[in-house]
Amino acid sequence: MKNILVLLLVFCTCYLNNVFAQPAIRTITANRLNENIKIDGTPDEPGWKQGALITDLAEFRPKAGDKEKPGNTSEIWLLYDNTAIYVGGICHDTLKNVSKELAGRDNIGVSDYVGVIFDTYHDRINAVGFYVTTTGEQFDARYSPGDNGEDQSWNAVYETNAKITDEGWTFEMRIPFSALRFNKKPSQLWGFNLIRQRMKFQQGFTWNPLDLNKAGFVNQFGDMIIPDQITPPLRLSFSPYFSSYINHYPYNSNGVKNTTASVNGGMDLKYGINESFTLDMTLIPDFGQVQSDNQVLNLTPFEIKYNENRSFFTEGTELFNKGDLFYSRRVGATPIHYYDVSNSLQPGERILRNPSETKLINATKISGRTKKGLGIGVFNALTRPMHATIENSAKQKSNIETQPLTNYSILVFDQNMKNNSSITFLNTNVTRNGNDYDANVSALLFNFFDKKNTFNLFGRGYTSTLFNYNNKNISGYSYKAGFGKVSGEFTFELKQELTDDKYDPNDLGILFNNNFIDNRLYVGYRKVKPGKWYNRMFYNLNLTYSQRFTERTYQVASLNANFNGQLKNLWYIGMFTNLREEGNDFYEPRVKGKVFRSPRSAGVGGFFESPFAKKYFAFSEVYFYKNRKYGWGQEFRVGHRYRVNDKISFFHDFTFMPGFNNVGFTEVQANDVVIFARRDRSTIENVLNLKYSFNNRMFITTRIRHYWSKVKNREFFTLNDKGYLDENMSYVANKDLNANIFNIDMVYSWRFAPGSEFNLVWKNSVYENTNLVETNYLRNFRHTLDAPQNNSLSLKVLYYIDYLSLKKNKK
Repeated sequence: MKNILVLLLVFCTCYLNNVFAQPAIRTITANRLNENIKIDGTPDEPGWKQGALITDLAEFRPKAGDKEKPGNTSEIWLLYDNTAIYVGGICHDTLKNVSKELAGRDNIGVSDYVGVIFDTYHDRINAVGFYVTTTGEQFDARYSPGDNGEDQSWNAVYETNAKITDEGWTFEMRIPFSALRFNKKPSQLWGFNLIRQRMKFQQGFTWNPLDLNKAGFVNQFGDMIIPDQITPPLRLSFSPYFSSYINHYPYNSNGVKNTTASVNGGMDLKYGINESFTLDMTLIPDFGQVQSDNQVLNLTPFEIKYNENRSFFTEGTELFNKGDLFYSRRVGATPIHYYDVSNSLQPGERILRNPSETKLINATKISGRTKKGLGIGVFNALTRPMHATIENSAKQKSNIETQPLTNYSILVFDQNMKNNSSITFLNTNVTRNGNDYDANVSALLFNFFDKKNTFNLFGRGYTSTLFNYNNKNISGYSYKAGFGKVSGEFTFELKQELTDDKYDPNDLGILFNNNFIDNRLYVGYRKVKPGKWYNRMFYNLNLTYSQRFTERTYQVASLNANFNGQLKNLWYIGMFTNLREEGNDFYEPRVKGKVFRSPRSAGVGGFFESPFAKKYFAFSEVYFYKNRKYGWGQEFRVGHRYRVNDKISFFHDFTFMPGFNNVGFTEVQANDVVIFARRDRSTIENVLNLKYSFNNRMFITTRIRHYWSKVKNREFFTLNDKGYLDENMSYVANKDLNANIFNIDMVYSWRFAPGSEFNLVWKNSVYENTNLVETNYLRNFRHTLDAPQNNSLSLKVLYYIDYLSLKKNKK
């Protein structure tokens, strides 16, 4: 019956599918530059007029297919020489309509911008983009298939400048060949596109037309020809750094210093092994200045996944992120025996030192793609052994190893195929010195598209093995497979995901739970051409049916429906609703073999967002949910930003999440007796961002975050063997919680040369968790500020050295 339904769905989809006429691909031939050009933002040198002219851009948003209007046209020239590609031009606009803001590198803010994107291997899958804003600031990105299709963390070193004029604004870019990877040939044929964005009107234009109903981005590029031979240069650069830290925390304990200081040094290296492959290495890295994590009070049975803020692990990692096997926060994470130290203390012993982060010795990436489209990636990282220091009553000290010397590695082979298709093999490995267990995960992925890029067939197969885990090897497997329609107004995806009870990729990846088999159906409809009252609209419906894999048991069924779009006045609006049927929750009890019979629940919500380029910008989201048996709650979020001028802006984000009479896990007692509680929970989060930019190379930012979450238990229950709750009148423990997390991150940053930075950072942090629940926000906040605070002041100087520039200057 299931097979018949699937075939019927595919047949109906094919019948309803519109066959779109494929637009002709535009082609441009770059011209050689024969004289010097100064990158000052004004393309007035005679050499620019020798360039290939790019004009007649096509609008893709909001009015797809329209041409640029008179008075707002673009004239852009494309040139090259033996060392770089040059792009410069005039973006005609009336002065009052040019949007500009000094937002910092990789932060466009509200500025208009122009970007050029190169598919240097002409595979219609992967590309790199270089952007310049009206203030001369830079933004760059890598493009590849998948959920992280635009990797904004990638950074290249290139030159840009821009100026606002009476006619609009002008710009110049010099992109050295050392920032690109390409094969040595008598001539070059690259995929190419150019984007212009007018922020006040939310208008987007491209040189080669872009169809938003068609899946993919790089596959819709035009062609760029460099008619004679250019030689890939030696790509070698060094980025040595020096840093110093002063840290203060009031331990006020004998043998432990309140104030510590350190001086560090290291280096990043980038080397082009050949025309296709690049080596990236960081030696004795320093990540102390990355933004503080948004820590929360976690009441769920699953760990919290935090964003990666360390640039080495975010830049150019698109190959390693395939298959969702690389959670880079595992490298340098909490030592695996960190929590065992307190459990092993003998009477009279105390912990003097127990580092919560593993120190990284070095990390290396080698990645690239051959002429035949084979992408190869190798990642390796080494972390040093970590130890806790224990002192007994006789003042004798001893060390306990909390993390052995550990090696993390990833190997990737990714073969591009016709029609934007690909097949990929990945392997991740974690090897620990000594008696601790090792881990290995392998995966095979395929992603196939038809010739018109309308239908997609995909699959992933995984195997994992833990070696010497409690004196035995444990192997598991998982797979995902599905079929869908990805282009056109109507789209769908039918997918199944299965994971057995032994599959575990969590030594280098992240998986919140295993032992399930899920079936999902997604159906979507989109209108990207403007109507009478909207610019574009999107609708989608999601159905999920989940079962336990071993001892096949129903878990949960859910439905989610969404609607969102942009109105003619550039406001965004949306509404959503979800329904969850009664289910069997095998995770909330925290005891294997136990289950909680979760009741039916429903929720509804909506959001709005004002035009982003206005001086005052605001958004809000509200969500109400009702649990059939155990309470209700809501989530309310509002954010607003005010730009005083192009240099100064303030942004405030407020979240309020109250919940009443909800039930959840409290603790496990002897003999696996599980205690639940009926409780009220309230969470308030305030985030304030302040920014002042001196110019497009120097700025100060301050981020202040206060998170307050409290839990007031009303009634306790015992989870019975059938999954229901029996009232427990004898349980009297105080399990109320009052958690406060407070952070200040203040950064002064000066980019004094291309790729080089001077950073001065002050961090303040407070973490307090008690059983005394506060009811007044201001009083609670005052108590938080009275708690012990950790303060650190750090200085870091990083200097970028390009070997070719060094050699040129020496000559």
